[in-house]
Amino acid sequence: MSLEATLDKIIKRYEFLKAQMLESVCNSENYVKISKEFSTLEEFINIINKYNKTKQELSILTSTINSNDVDNDFKELAKTEIEELKVQIPKLERELKLMLIPKDVADEKNAIIEIRAGTGGDEAGLFAADLLRMYQKYAEIRHWKFELLSSNESGIGSIKEASANISGKGVFSFLKFESGVHRVQRVPVTESSGRVHTSTATVAVLPEAEEIDVKIDESDLKIDVMRASGAGGQHVNKTESAVRITHIPTGIVVYQQDERSQHMNRLKAMKILRSRLFEMERQKKQAERASDRRSQIGTGDRSERIRTYNFPQGRVTDHRINLTLYKIQQVMDGEGLDEIINALIEADQEEKISNFQEN
Repeated sequence: MSLEATLDKIIKRYEFLKAQMLESVCNSENYVKISKEFSTLEEFINIINKYNKTKQELSILTSTINSNDVDNDFKELAKTEIEELKVQIPKLERELKLMLIPKDVADEKNAIIEIRAGTGGDEAGLFAADLLRMYQKYAEIRHWKFELLSSNESGIGSIKEASANISGKGVFSFLKFESGVHRVQRVPVTESSGRVHTSTATVAVLPEAEEIDVKIDESDLKIDVMRASGAGGQHVNKTESAVRITHIPTGIVVYQQDERSQHMNRLKAMKILRSRLFEMERQKKQAERASDRRSQIGTGDRSERIRTYNFPQGRVTDHRINLTLYKIQQVMDGEGLDEIINALIEADQEEKISNFQEN
């Protein structure tokens, strides 16, 4: 089916819903359902009308300049307007195709971000801590709420792993491309000879799932309680406040010890478990839809190297879109991260348009 035929189908659906709304005034339940779909199509219809009108104007003006009954001055004006219309049409087509592409249901959700030190010993842990601060600063800049869920720290300011809940408008749509292996090249503070070391940290960004999104059977859970270990204050070691939840069907294990009470640790662990299960199902569906191609900007797999932070050269390179910025401090401070994320979003949109399937 061509783009025009698809748009015609949408217009007919819109007109049908408009007629249905007039007939369903007395049936409040049906009216609410119909009006919801009607309102989502309204913005679409506005763009379709603008697109059709622009094409019609182009057709009329093209016919006009080919007519012998029109003077040359008018033809010149018409030619200028034709050039403007020719620029507008591809932009409107792009906008329509983006609207036709199925939306990621998770885009409007909050996000849970998990960061783990990779290869590189203490330096990897320090880099993981730097990434955590980078995302916290980025959240502050965008006026999102940042809540640390857990942090397994070492004595030199590094972290083995940490997780945080970031909430706000469209958080996941911005942060979902951050999943993968982040690599750092710099001279560690513990290096006396000044040699540059390469270390890594992995980032996983999960859409925060509500209870309504994921149904978890209690019989599928193995819940262990224990005394918390490591840093966190003496009180945590006196009671069995730490919680470890194992989801038996998938083997996913979530451990939470940062809160004083067992109840709060269990709530946080369940939030992370729900989000991991939701993301697992989401990735499965995406893989089914795109089994014949690999996404340009990556699959979100933690094993995929996505970005290098080279401190001696002051550059950050995102390998998925071959983008290099020589503003490493701005990126680490959160300010420069927007430029990378916006470029990734644009690349993702362009890829979806190029792979647009007209159903």
